Amino acid sequence: MDRLVNTVRPYAWGSTTAIPELLGIQPTGEPQAEMWMGAHPGAPSRVDRGAGSTALSEVIAADPEGELGADSVSLFGPRLPFLLKVLAAASPLSLQVHPDLAQAKEGFADEEVRGVPADAPHRNYKDANHKPELICALTPFNGLCGFRDPNEAAELLAALEVDSLKPYVDILHAHPESHALREVLTAVLTADPEAMAETVRQATAAAERLGAQDGPHAPAYTAYASIARHYPGDPGVIAAILLNFVTLQPGEALYLGAGVPHAYLDGLGVEIMANSDNVLRCGLTPKHVDVPELLRVVRFESAAPAVLRPEADPSGEELYTTPIDEFRLSRHVLADGAAPRPLPATGPQILLCASGEVSLRGADGELPLKRGESAFVPAGEEAALSGDGTVFRATVNA
Repeated sequence: MDRLVNTVRPYAWGSTTAIPELLGIQPTGEPQAEMWMGAHPGAPSRVDRGAGSTALSEVIAADPEGELGADSVSLFGPRLPFLLKVLAAASPLSLQVHPDLAQAKEGFADEEVRGVPADAPHRNYKDANHKPELICALTPFNGLCGFRDPNEAAELLAALEVDSLKPYVDILHAHPESHALREVLTAVLTADPEAMAETVRQATAAAERLGAQDGPHAPAYTAYASIARHYPGDPGVIAAILLNFVTLQPGEALYLGAGVPHAYLDGLGVEIMANSDNVLRCGLTPKHVDVPELLRVVRFESAAPAVLRPEADPSGEELYTTPIDEFRLSRHVLADGAAPRPLPATGPQILLCASGEVSLRGADGELPLKRGESAFVPAGEEAALSGDGTVFRATVNA
């Protein structure tokens, strides 16, 4: 087992205080958005097995079956198939959607054949993998997830009383669900930029007014107004109104499968995802938005967000159930003086101490973990947890 030294990514939307507070260090004043734990080539964690600091990706590459287990290598290849993060959002992330595995393979192959440079700003597919993800709240966490019922979206748009939005209201009322959502999203993202900027300006003022009133949708209007202040004139502000607004309480999670449009707005959470960089953006970003490819990937169907709560098994492990093989996220809430809790050794594991202080004991000794610290346990290595705190456990689901 190895203590991980992790990289914190300074994206502009990140909180300046949340991750430093988790780690028990002084803020720098700069945004600190994501702490990455894993072997992603963009920012692999580092370990030291006595020969100096080494990237976890290099350790795995030197002995894939020894570090990951034969089953994981057979299913996902000689790489860690998931990436664990602490995500700290102080302002909205881009509105985005992820492809399914078939779409990712097809899109990646097409861009490779066409010779689109890997670092080109208009490239959609960085790899041939899908990117399902799960976010678990450590603090109250706000986001957008999946399409609202079109009639409810029409009601929200109509209440803004903006003339240029009235055609969208009519479409949402007049067409079958999938056609209505597709037509409105297409119209929003392909509208004249100057005309859309004025629509967003008027809608923002109306959302601020409605958010200040006492009504069932006041929190959503307040969120839309906040989004617009960060992205003035962006068509994604109107697209966001088509989506469900959701608040996760600490311990609750949200699973985001392929084709589901979503955006994280604010809060601190633990995020796990398949090890991919494939993102199709829908707005709230200065980056490239490929509308035709986006429309190919989005699933135009409404559904209430499926908020997950951990389910405990007899061992005390609390699991967030998802249909994905590449990752499995659970947590252990440990009490001081309780018996050590053995961890299955069937696959590679990353453990993150989210609160308190715990001890990870294995055949080679004991590794203490404080709040914000993490460890990697190779496949086949026996280990057990004890102490007083909460530990998130990431591994494969195969």
